[in-house]
Amino acid sequence: MSALEIVHYPHPALRWKSKPIQRIDSELRKTVAAMFELMYEFKGIGLAANQVALPYRLFIVNPTGDPDEKDQEIVFINPEISQRKGSIEGEEGCLSLPDVYGQVRRASDIVVDAFDLSGQGFQCTLDDLPGRVVQHEFDHLEGVMFFDRMQPDGVSEIQAKIDDFEHVFRQSQKAGDTPSDEELKKRLKALEH
Repeated sequence: MSALEIVHYPHPALRWKSKPIQRIDSELRKTVAAMFELMYEFKGIGLAANQVALPYRLFIVNPTGDPDEKDQEIVFINPEISQRKGSIEGEEGCLSLPDVYGQVRRASDIVVDAFDLSGQGFQCTLDDLPGRVVQHEFDHLEGVMFFDRMQPDGVSEIQAKIDDFEHVFRQSQKAGDTPSDEELKKRLKALEH
């Protein structure tokens, strides 16, 4: 497996609807360990598989962002949000759009069902920051970016920054440093099997 790296918007993986994971094996455990390392390296508190260009229904969170607080790490495999209640607005950012932040309205309380790395099913009820992080990462699995959920005036405030990411990505493709969208989609498709 090549080294994982966090892809930036508008990499096609970020608009990909992820496929359920069929098998939990040592390869997947290695991937998860590498994702935690990356997440901490970039001072994140959550990371979805498609942010590292893997089309799988998997994300990790540690709301403290502290690598020493291992007991706060949660791995969500094939997660489903079974309940959403209430509504609360808060600031969000994304490792795939570094230094871009915006106000996003989310459910204030959620119930999530998922599997852990040992294949055990679990359910958790979350609110506050953990609830927000899980909803943000869950959106990634559906190909939804946080700014898709912002109010239009909020989006217009950060549109120039989003456009910059788009520009840098397209320039990198033109220069031949980044494969074309078609090629990247082909790779994602190949990984699904």
